[in-house]
Amino acid sequence: MIGANTYPWQTQLWERLAHGEQRLPHAILLHGRAGIGKYDFARNFSQALLCLNKTPNGSACKICSSCHWFNDESHPDFRLLSPEQEAESDDAAPSKKTKKKTQISVTQIRDLSDFLSLSSHQSSGVRIVLIHPAETLNTASANALLKMLEEPAPGVVFILVAHQLQRLLPTIISRCQKINMPVPNESQALLWLEEQGVKNAKQQLAYLEGSPIKVFSEQIQFDQLSEIWRHLALGPKLEPYILAPLLIANSAETGIITIQKWIYDMVAVKLGQQARYHLQHIGALQALADKVNLSRLFDMHKKMNELRKLASHPLNHELQMEGLLLDYTKIF
Repeated sequence: MIGANTYPWQTQLWERLAHGEQRLPHAILLHGRAGIGKYDFARNFSQALLCLNKTPNGSACKICSSCHWFNDESHPDFRLLSPEQEAESDDAAPSKKTKKKTQISVTQIRDLSDFLSLSSHQSSGVRIVLIHPAETLNTASANALLKMLEEPAPGVVFILVAHQLQRLLPTIISRCQKINMPVPNESQALLWLEEQGVKNAKQQLAYLEGSPIKVFSEQIQFDQLSEIWRHLALGPKLEPYILAPLLIANSAETGIITIQKWIYDMVAVKLGQQARYHLQHIGALQALADKVNLSRLFDMHKKMNELRKLASHPLNHELQMEGLLLDYTKIF
């Protein structure tokens, strides 16, 4: 975590959990929207539970042997389960690209059996399984985990972190203590971002829907976005073949979302409402809104939703994006 054990908006929750450590349930479910520090909180809380020399506020000391093991990702009483990188096939050549794994497999859950059957390596007696993000459990792995939650091993605490609670099995949710993670208000988020040296924090916070963690971690992206917004502001004079590569530089889906947010604000301004994402580009959006054909704009919005569904398919994304941008130049 950046400079502290908890983010300012998590302080009260930390104090409540840290002081109630002796009464911890066998499973905790930290849930809430993405980008508010749930995973950082879960890791810091895990380290604190394992620490041999806690500070007065219940934080990890960061200097004992347990903390060193934790920081080195080698703590014998801690397991982190998350989607991993996997090769295209078991016998794939090392030079081949890996594909991003999107699910926590049943094998990962079953591999916990030995860990759960062992005693703690420390006198504290606690062992921790952190699952992040919990909604990436598939049907088989979720059912395997459920059996472990129904018959919890002594001294084991499961900590699940979820961005989308509705994607978890109701039976898993019912066996966890649910904690709705606090969301920072605008003043808390802006103060924290300013302390981290982030410029134009208010505009960036609006663009990323109130998530200060995303704002901080995506500073490089904002440099790229500024160039993209400059092109989009050209409206009918935009050159699709120049902008398309910039939009898909990170991923096709990210590029489509960027245009969707721009279109959303253009519609809002056209209808006399407040822009939501691009506070610093109201003038450009207003100039474009004055020229835009609203029905064509809505047609384009529908097409973008369809393209977003195809973003993970192995299509020629640059060609697709050029076609989308050509449609954009024709709505004015």
